[in-house]
Amino acid sequence: MQPSIGPDSPAGTEYYTMNKSELAASVAAKAGLSNADATKAVNAVIDTITAEVAGGGKVTIQGFGSFSLKERAARTAKNPNTGEVIQVAAKKVGKFSAGSAFKF
Repeated sequence: MQPSIGPDSPAGTEYYTMNKSELAASVAAKAGLSNADATKAVNAVIDTITAEVAGGGKVTIQGFGSFSLKERAARTAKNPNTGEVIQVAAKKVGKFSAGSAFKF
C-alpha cells in the first residue's frame, strides 16, 4: 500500500489505499492461497455483491456491513463553469453501511 495525502485531509495526514491486486495478495497470504486463486475469489465476491445489489437485493456481512441500492431523486444543479442551471436525472446508486465491527 502506498501512502497518500487526500485533498480533504488535514495537513500532514496520510492515509493508505489498497487496490484490488493488493487486496488479492493479502487474501492469498492470509488464507494460504495462490495469488491466482485469491484473485479469482476476490473477483467472485465483488461480482456476486454487484449482481445482487444491481438486481435490487441487499448483501449483509455480519459485523462488516451491508451493501444495498439507493435511489437518488431528480434535482437541479448548476454547471460550475458556466453557471447554467441543469436538470440531473434520478438514478440508482450503490450504498455501503458499515457494521459495528467496521466502525473505529
